[in-house]
Amino acid sequence: MSANWSRREVLSALAAPLAAEAKSRVVIARGAGMGGAALSRALDNAMRAYFSVDTPLEAWRRVVKPGEVVGLKVNCLAGKGISTRVALVEAICERLQETGVPQKNIVVWDRLNTDLESAGFHPSTNPNRVRYLGNDVLGYGNELVAHGEAGSLLCRTLTDVCDAVINLPVLKDHGIVGVTMALKNMFGAIHNPNKYHLNVGDPYVADVYMLGPIRGKVRLHLCDAITAQYEGGPSFMPQWTWPFNGLLVSQDPVAMDAVGWRIIEQKRAERGMPPLKALRREPTYIIRAAGPAHRLGVSDPARIDRVEV
Repeated sequence: MSANWSRREVLSALAAPLAAEAKSRVVIARGAGMGGAALSRALDNAMRAYFSVDTPLEAWRRVVKPGEVVGLKVNCLAGKGISTRVALVEAICERLQETGVPQKNIVVWDRLNTDLESAGFHPSTNPNRVRYLGNDVLGYGNELVAHGEAGSLLCRTLTDVCDAVINLPVLKDHGIVGVTMALKNMFGAIHNPNKYHLNVGDPYVADVYMLGPIRGKVRLHLCDAITAQYEGGPSFMPQWTWPFNGLLVSQDPVAMDAVGWRIIEQKRAERGMPPLKALRREPTYIIRAAGPAHRLGVSDPARIDRVEV
């Protein structure tokens, strides 16, 4: 299939049967203010609802096990204005420790130490505490890993340090590929993301996610949608942000992105702005990721169980 999608191919991909699996679930937990106790409460509600368990610790035990090194892949490109919040990361670290993961086995990482600093994190390599690492600390592997149109070196934090990864994207518009959430956040694991923005990121975003260590180690997607942005991304443009006051949780990155895409489109419509398709930046890579060549998840709204708590 060509990287340039026709309308017929888009509809075909949406209808393509994936494995005989049930609907994918995306849980959205919202609360007023979303700071301090309200944020922790929303996180716990989201995890309980997603995994259908009685306590948040039961939920986290479905994701990670004691003894594993857990990486938290944050998104810090836009600084404090619209990056993964420090308070959210701290709340997750607290729950992981209560689950039995020691501080020394938690690594918060992104592309660069300067990106982490701009979002309010403090880079640290202390082996006895939670580590905060830009990819510039450990660098990238020497072996090119490839799938489809993507060929990249992967950061050693992912390949050599982490046993499991929790993906922590942000809900926001992207001026080239339409939206940037769960799938595209893993561009932060490769050395050459600048190569993969052609054709509105299609098929490149889906191909990058197919790279073995990414697909094999990411276990949960937890999107920071406390402040969301519907235009002007990925940079922080406060005039186009709004307080969505939510967290999105799913193990299906495609379903999460499909839900987030529709949230952004709805807000654009409310503000009298054209849909992304009219601007030639409809994120068809999300549909591609669900199609028969990738099977990374579900993009058809009819097959997504969207639960709000």
